[in-house]
Amino acid sequence: MKLYNMFDISLNENENISIIGAGGKTTTLFELSKELRKEGNKVLVTTTTAIFYPEKEDYDNIFIDSSSKIIDKLVNIKKGSVTIIGREVSKENKLLGIKKEFIEQIYDLNMFDYIIVEADGAKRKSIKCPADHEPVIPDNTTKTIGVIGLDALGLKINNKNVHRPELFCNVTDSKMEDIIDEYTMFKLISNKKGLFKSVPKLSKKYVLLNKIDDDEKRKKSSLLIADLLSKSSFKIDGLIAGSTIETKNEQRETSNIEVLLRKTRKL
Repeated sequence: MKLYNMFDISLNENENISIIGAGGKTTTLFELSKELRKEGNKVLVTTTTAIFYPEKEDYDNIFIDSSSKIIDKLVNIKKGSVTIIGREVSKENKLLGIKKEFIEQIYDLNMFDYIIVEADGAKRKSIKCPADHEPVIPDNTTKTIGVIGLDALGLKINNKNVHRPELFCNVTDSKMEDIIDEYTMFKLISNKKGLFKSVPKLSKKYVLLNKIDDDEKRKKSSLLIADLLSKSSFKIDGLIAGSTIETKNEQRETSNIEVLLRKTRKL
């Protein structure tokens, strides 16, 4: 099944999708954009933080410009394409993000069928807790995908393994050097200062437990997390477990994706 089906993305309705968390955001972003492009859609990919400069196969058009003048250039973008917008390219070859208000403006103009935004940073860690200024999500986001890397299970909570470990400890009721387990991840997801902090009220929420990698122990762990969420009062619209993989030759693919939980929020 396609990723866009897993996240209930209709091919007949415009969406503004934000991806947050850690452990595979960028790979998920580009896999999702490619799927939607194959369906003949006009897709915009951007970030409010920073991403590594994309590979040529990831896009059809790229604009390094965050001024309002770019709007005129977007009018003639063709269907069945992926367009990327960034503010500038850093010395580290990162594409720096644009303001969330500018993304909101583009979405309201209905210039693209889908906008997909990487709205969080994680320093290439598999798990994180957001700081006060994070994540940076457009207010008119329709769906938010929170990513957690299952390869963080069994690791110690410290600067090596966790982005913002002190905040992570506060949110998950843990201590530095404690072991990350399924209950830790459940607390990260369900705490109001955790994974979905600052998500707009009307945005649907989905969890992607990434990097399951055909590992039976990780499969059991994802089922336990799904069970904990199903019994809690925290409302999400879906929990998906699987792997969005970036191979050594930099080609991305999706495998073993499965919906483990559908749990509609009450607004």
